[in-house]
Amino acid sequence: MKEREFMNKVANDNNDFFQAFLDTLEKLRISFCIVGGLAVNAYAEPVVSLDLDIVIVTKQLGHLVSILKERYSATEYSNSINIKSPSSALRIQIQTDPRYQPFIKRAVYKTVLGYEIPVATIEDVLQGKVWAAMDKTRRASKRQKDLSDILRLIETKEELVSLLPNSLKKQLFPD
Repeated sequence: MKEREFMNKVANDNNDFFQAFLDTLEKLRISFCIVGGLAVNAYAEPVVSLDLDIVIVTKQLGHLVSILKERYSATEYSNSINIKSPSSALRIQIQTDPRYQPFIKRAVYKTVLGYEIPVATIEDVLQGKVWAAMDKTRRASKRQKDLSDILRLIETKEELVSLLPNSLKKQLFPD
C-alpha cells in the first residue's frame, strides 16, 4: 500500500480531500506551508495524524475561506479555521496566528505521506511545537503530544535542543 492510499484509508476517505485541498491552493496560487504533527513527519519517523495544520498567506486567507465554505464545513476559532469534508476524517486546521507567517517563505518541499508539499523548516516546526506546548489554554493531552513531537524532532537533529526555552528543557530533560 502506498503512503497516499494509507493516509486516505486511515481518514476513511475515498475522494482524497487532502489532494482536493492542495489542488484548490495551487489553482488559486496561494502560498502556504504545513506545520504541526504532519510537518514533524517530514523530518522524523511518521506518526499517524488526522490533523493537517497549515499556514496560508494572510492576504489570501479571506478569499480561500469563502471558496472552501462553498464546498466544506468551516469553523472559525481564535487562532485557526478548521475545514472538514463529510467524506473524510481528515481535519484541515488553517493557523491564523500571525507568528507563523514567516514560516511560509522559509518552507522547503518535502514528501509527507505521499504528498509533495511545502513544509516549514525543522527549526520553524520546532518553534510552532514550542508555542503549542507552552500554551496553557490547550488541552493537556494536546500539549503532551506537542512535547512528544518536540522530542521526535530533537532525536532527528540533536542541536535543536539549544532552541528550547529553559522551562521546556527542564520539563523534557529533568536532572
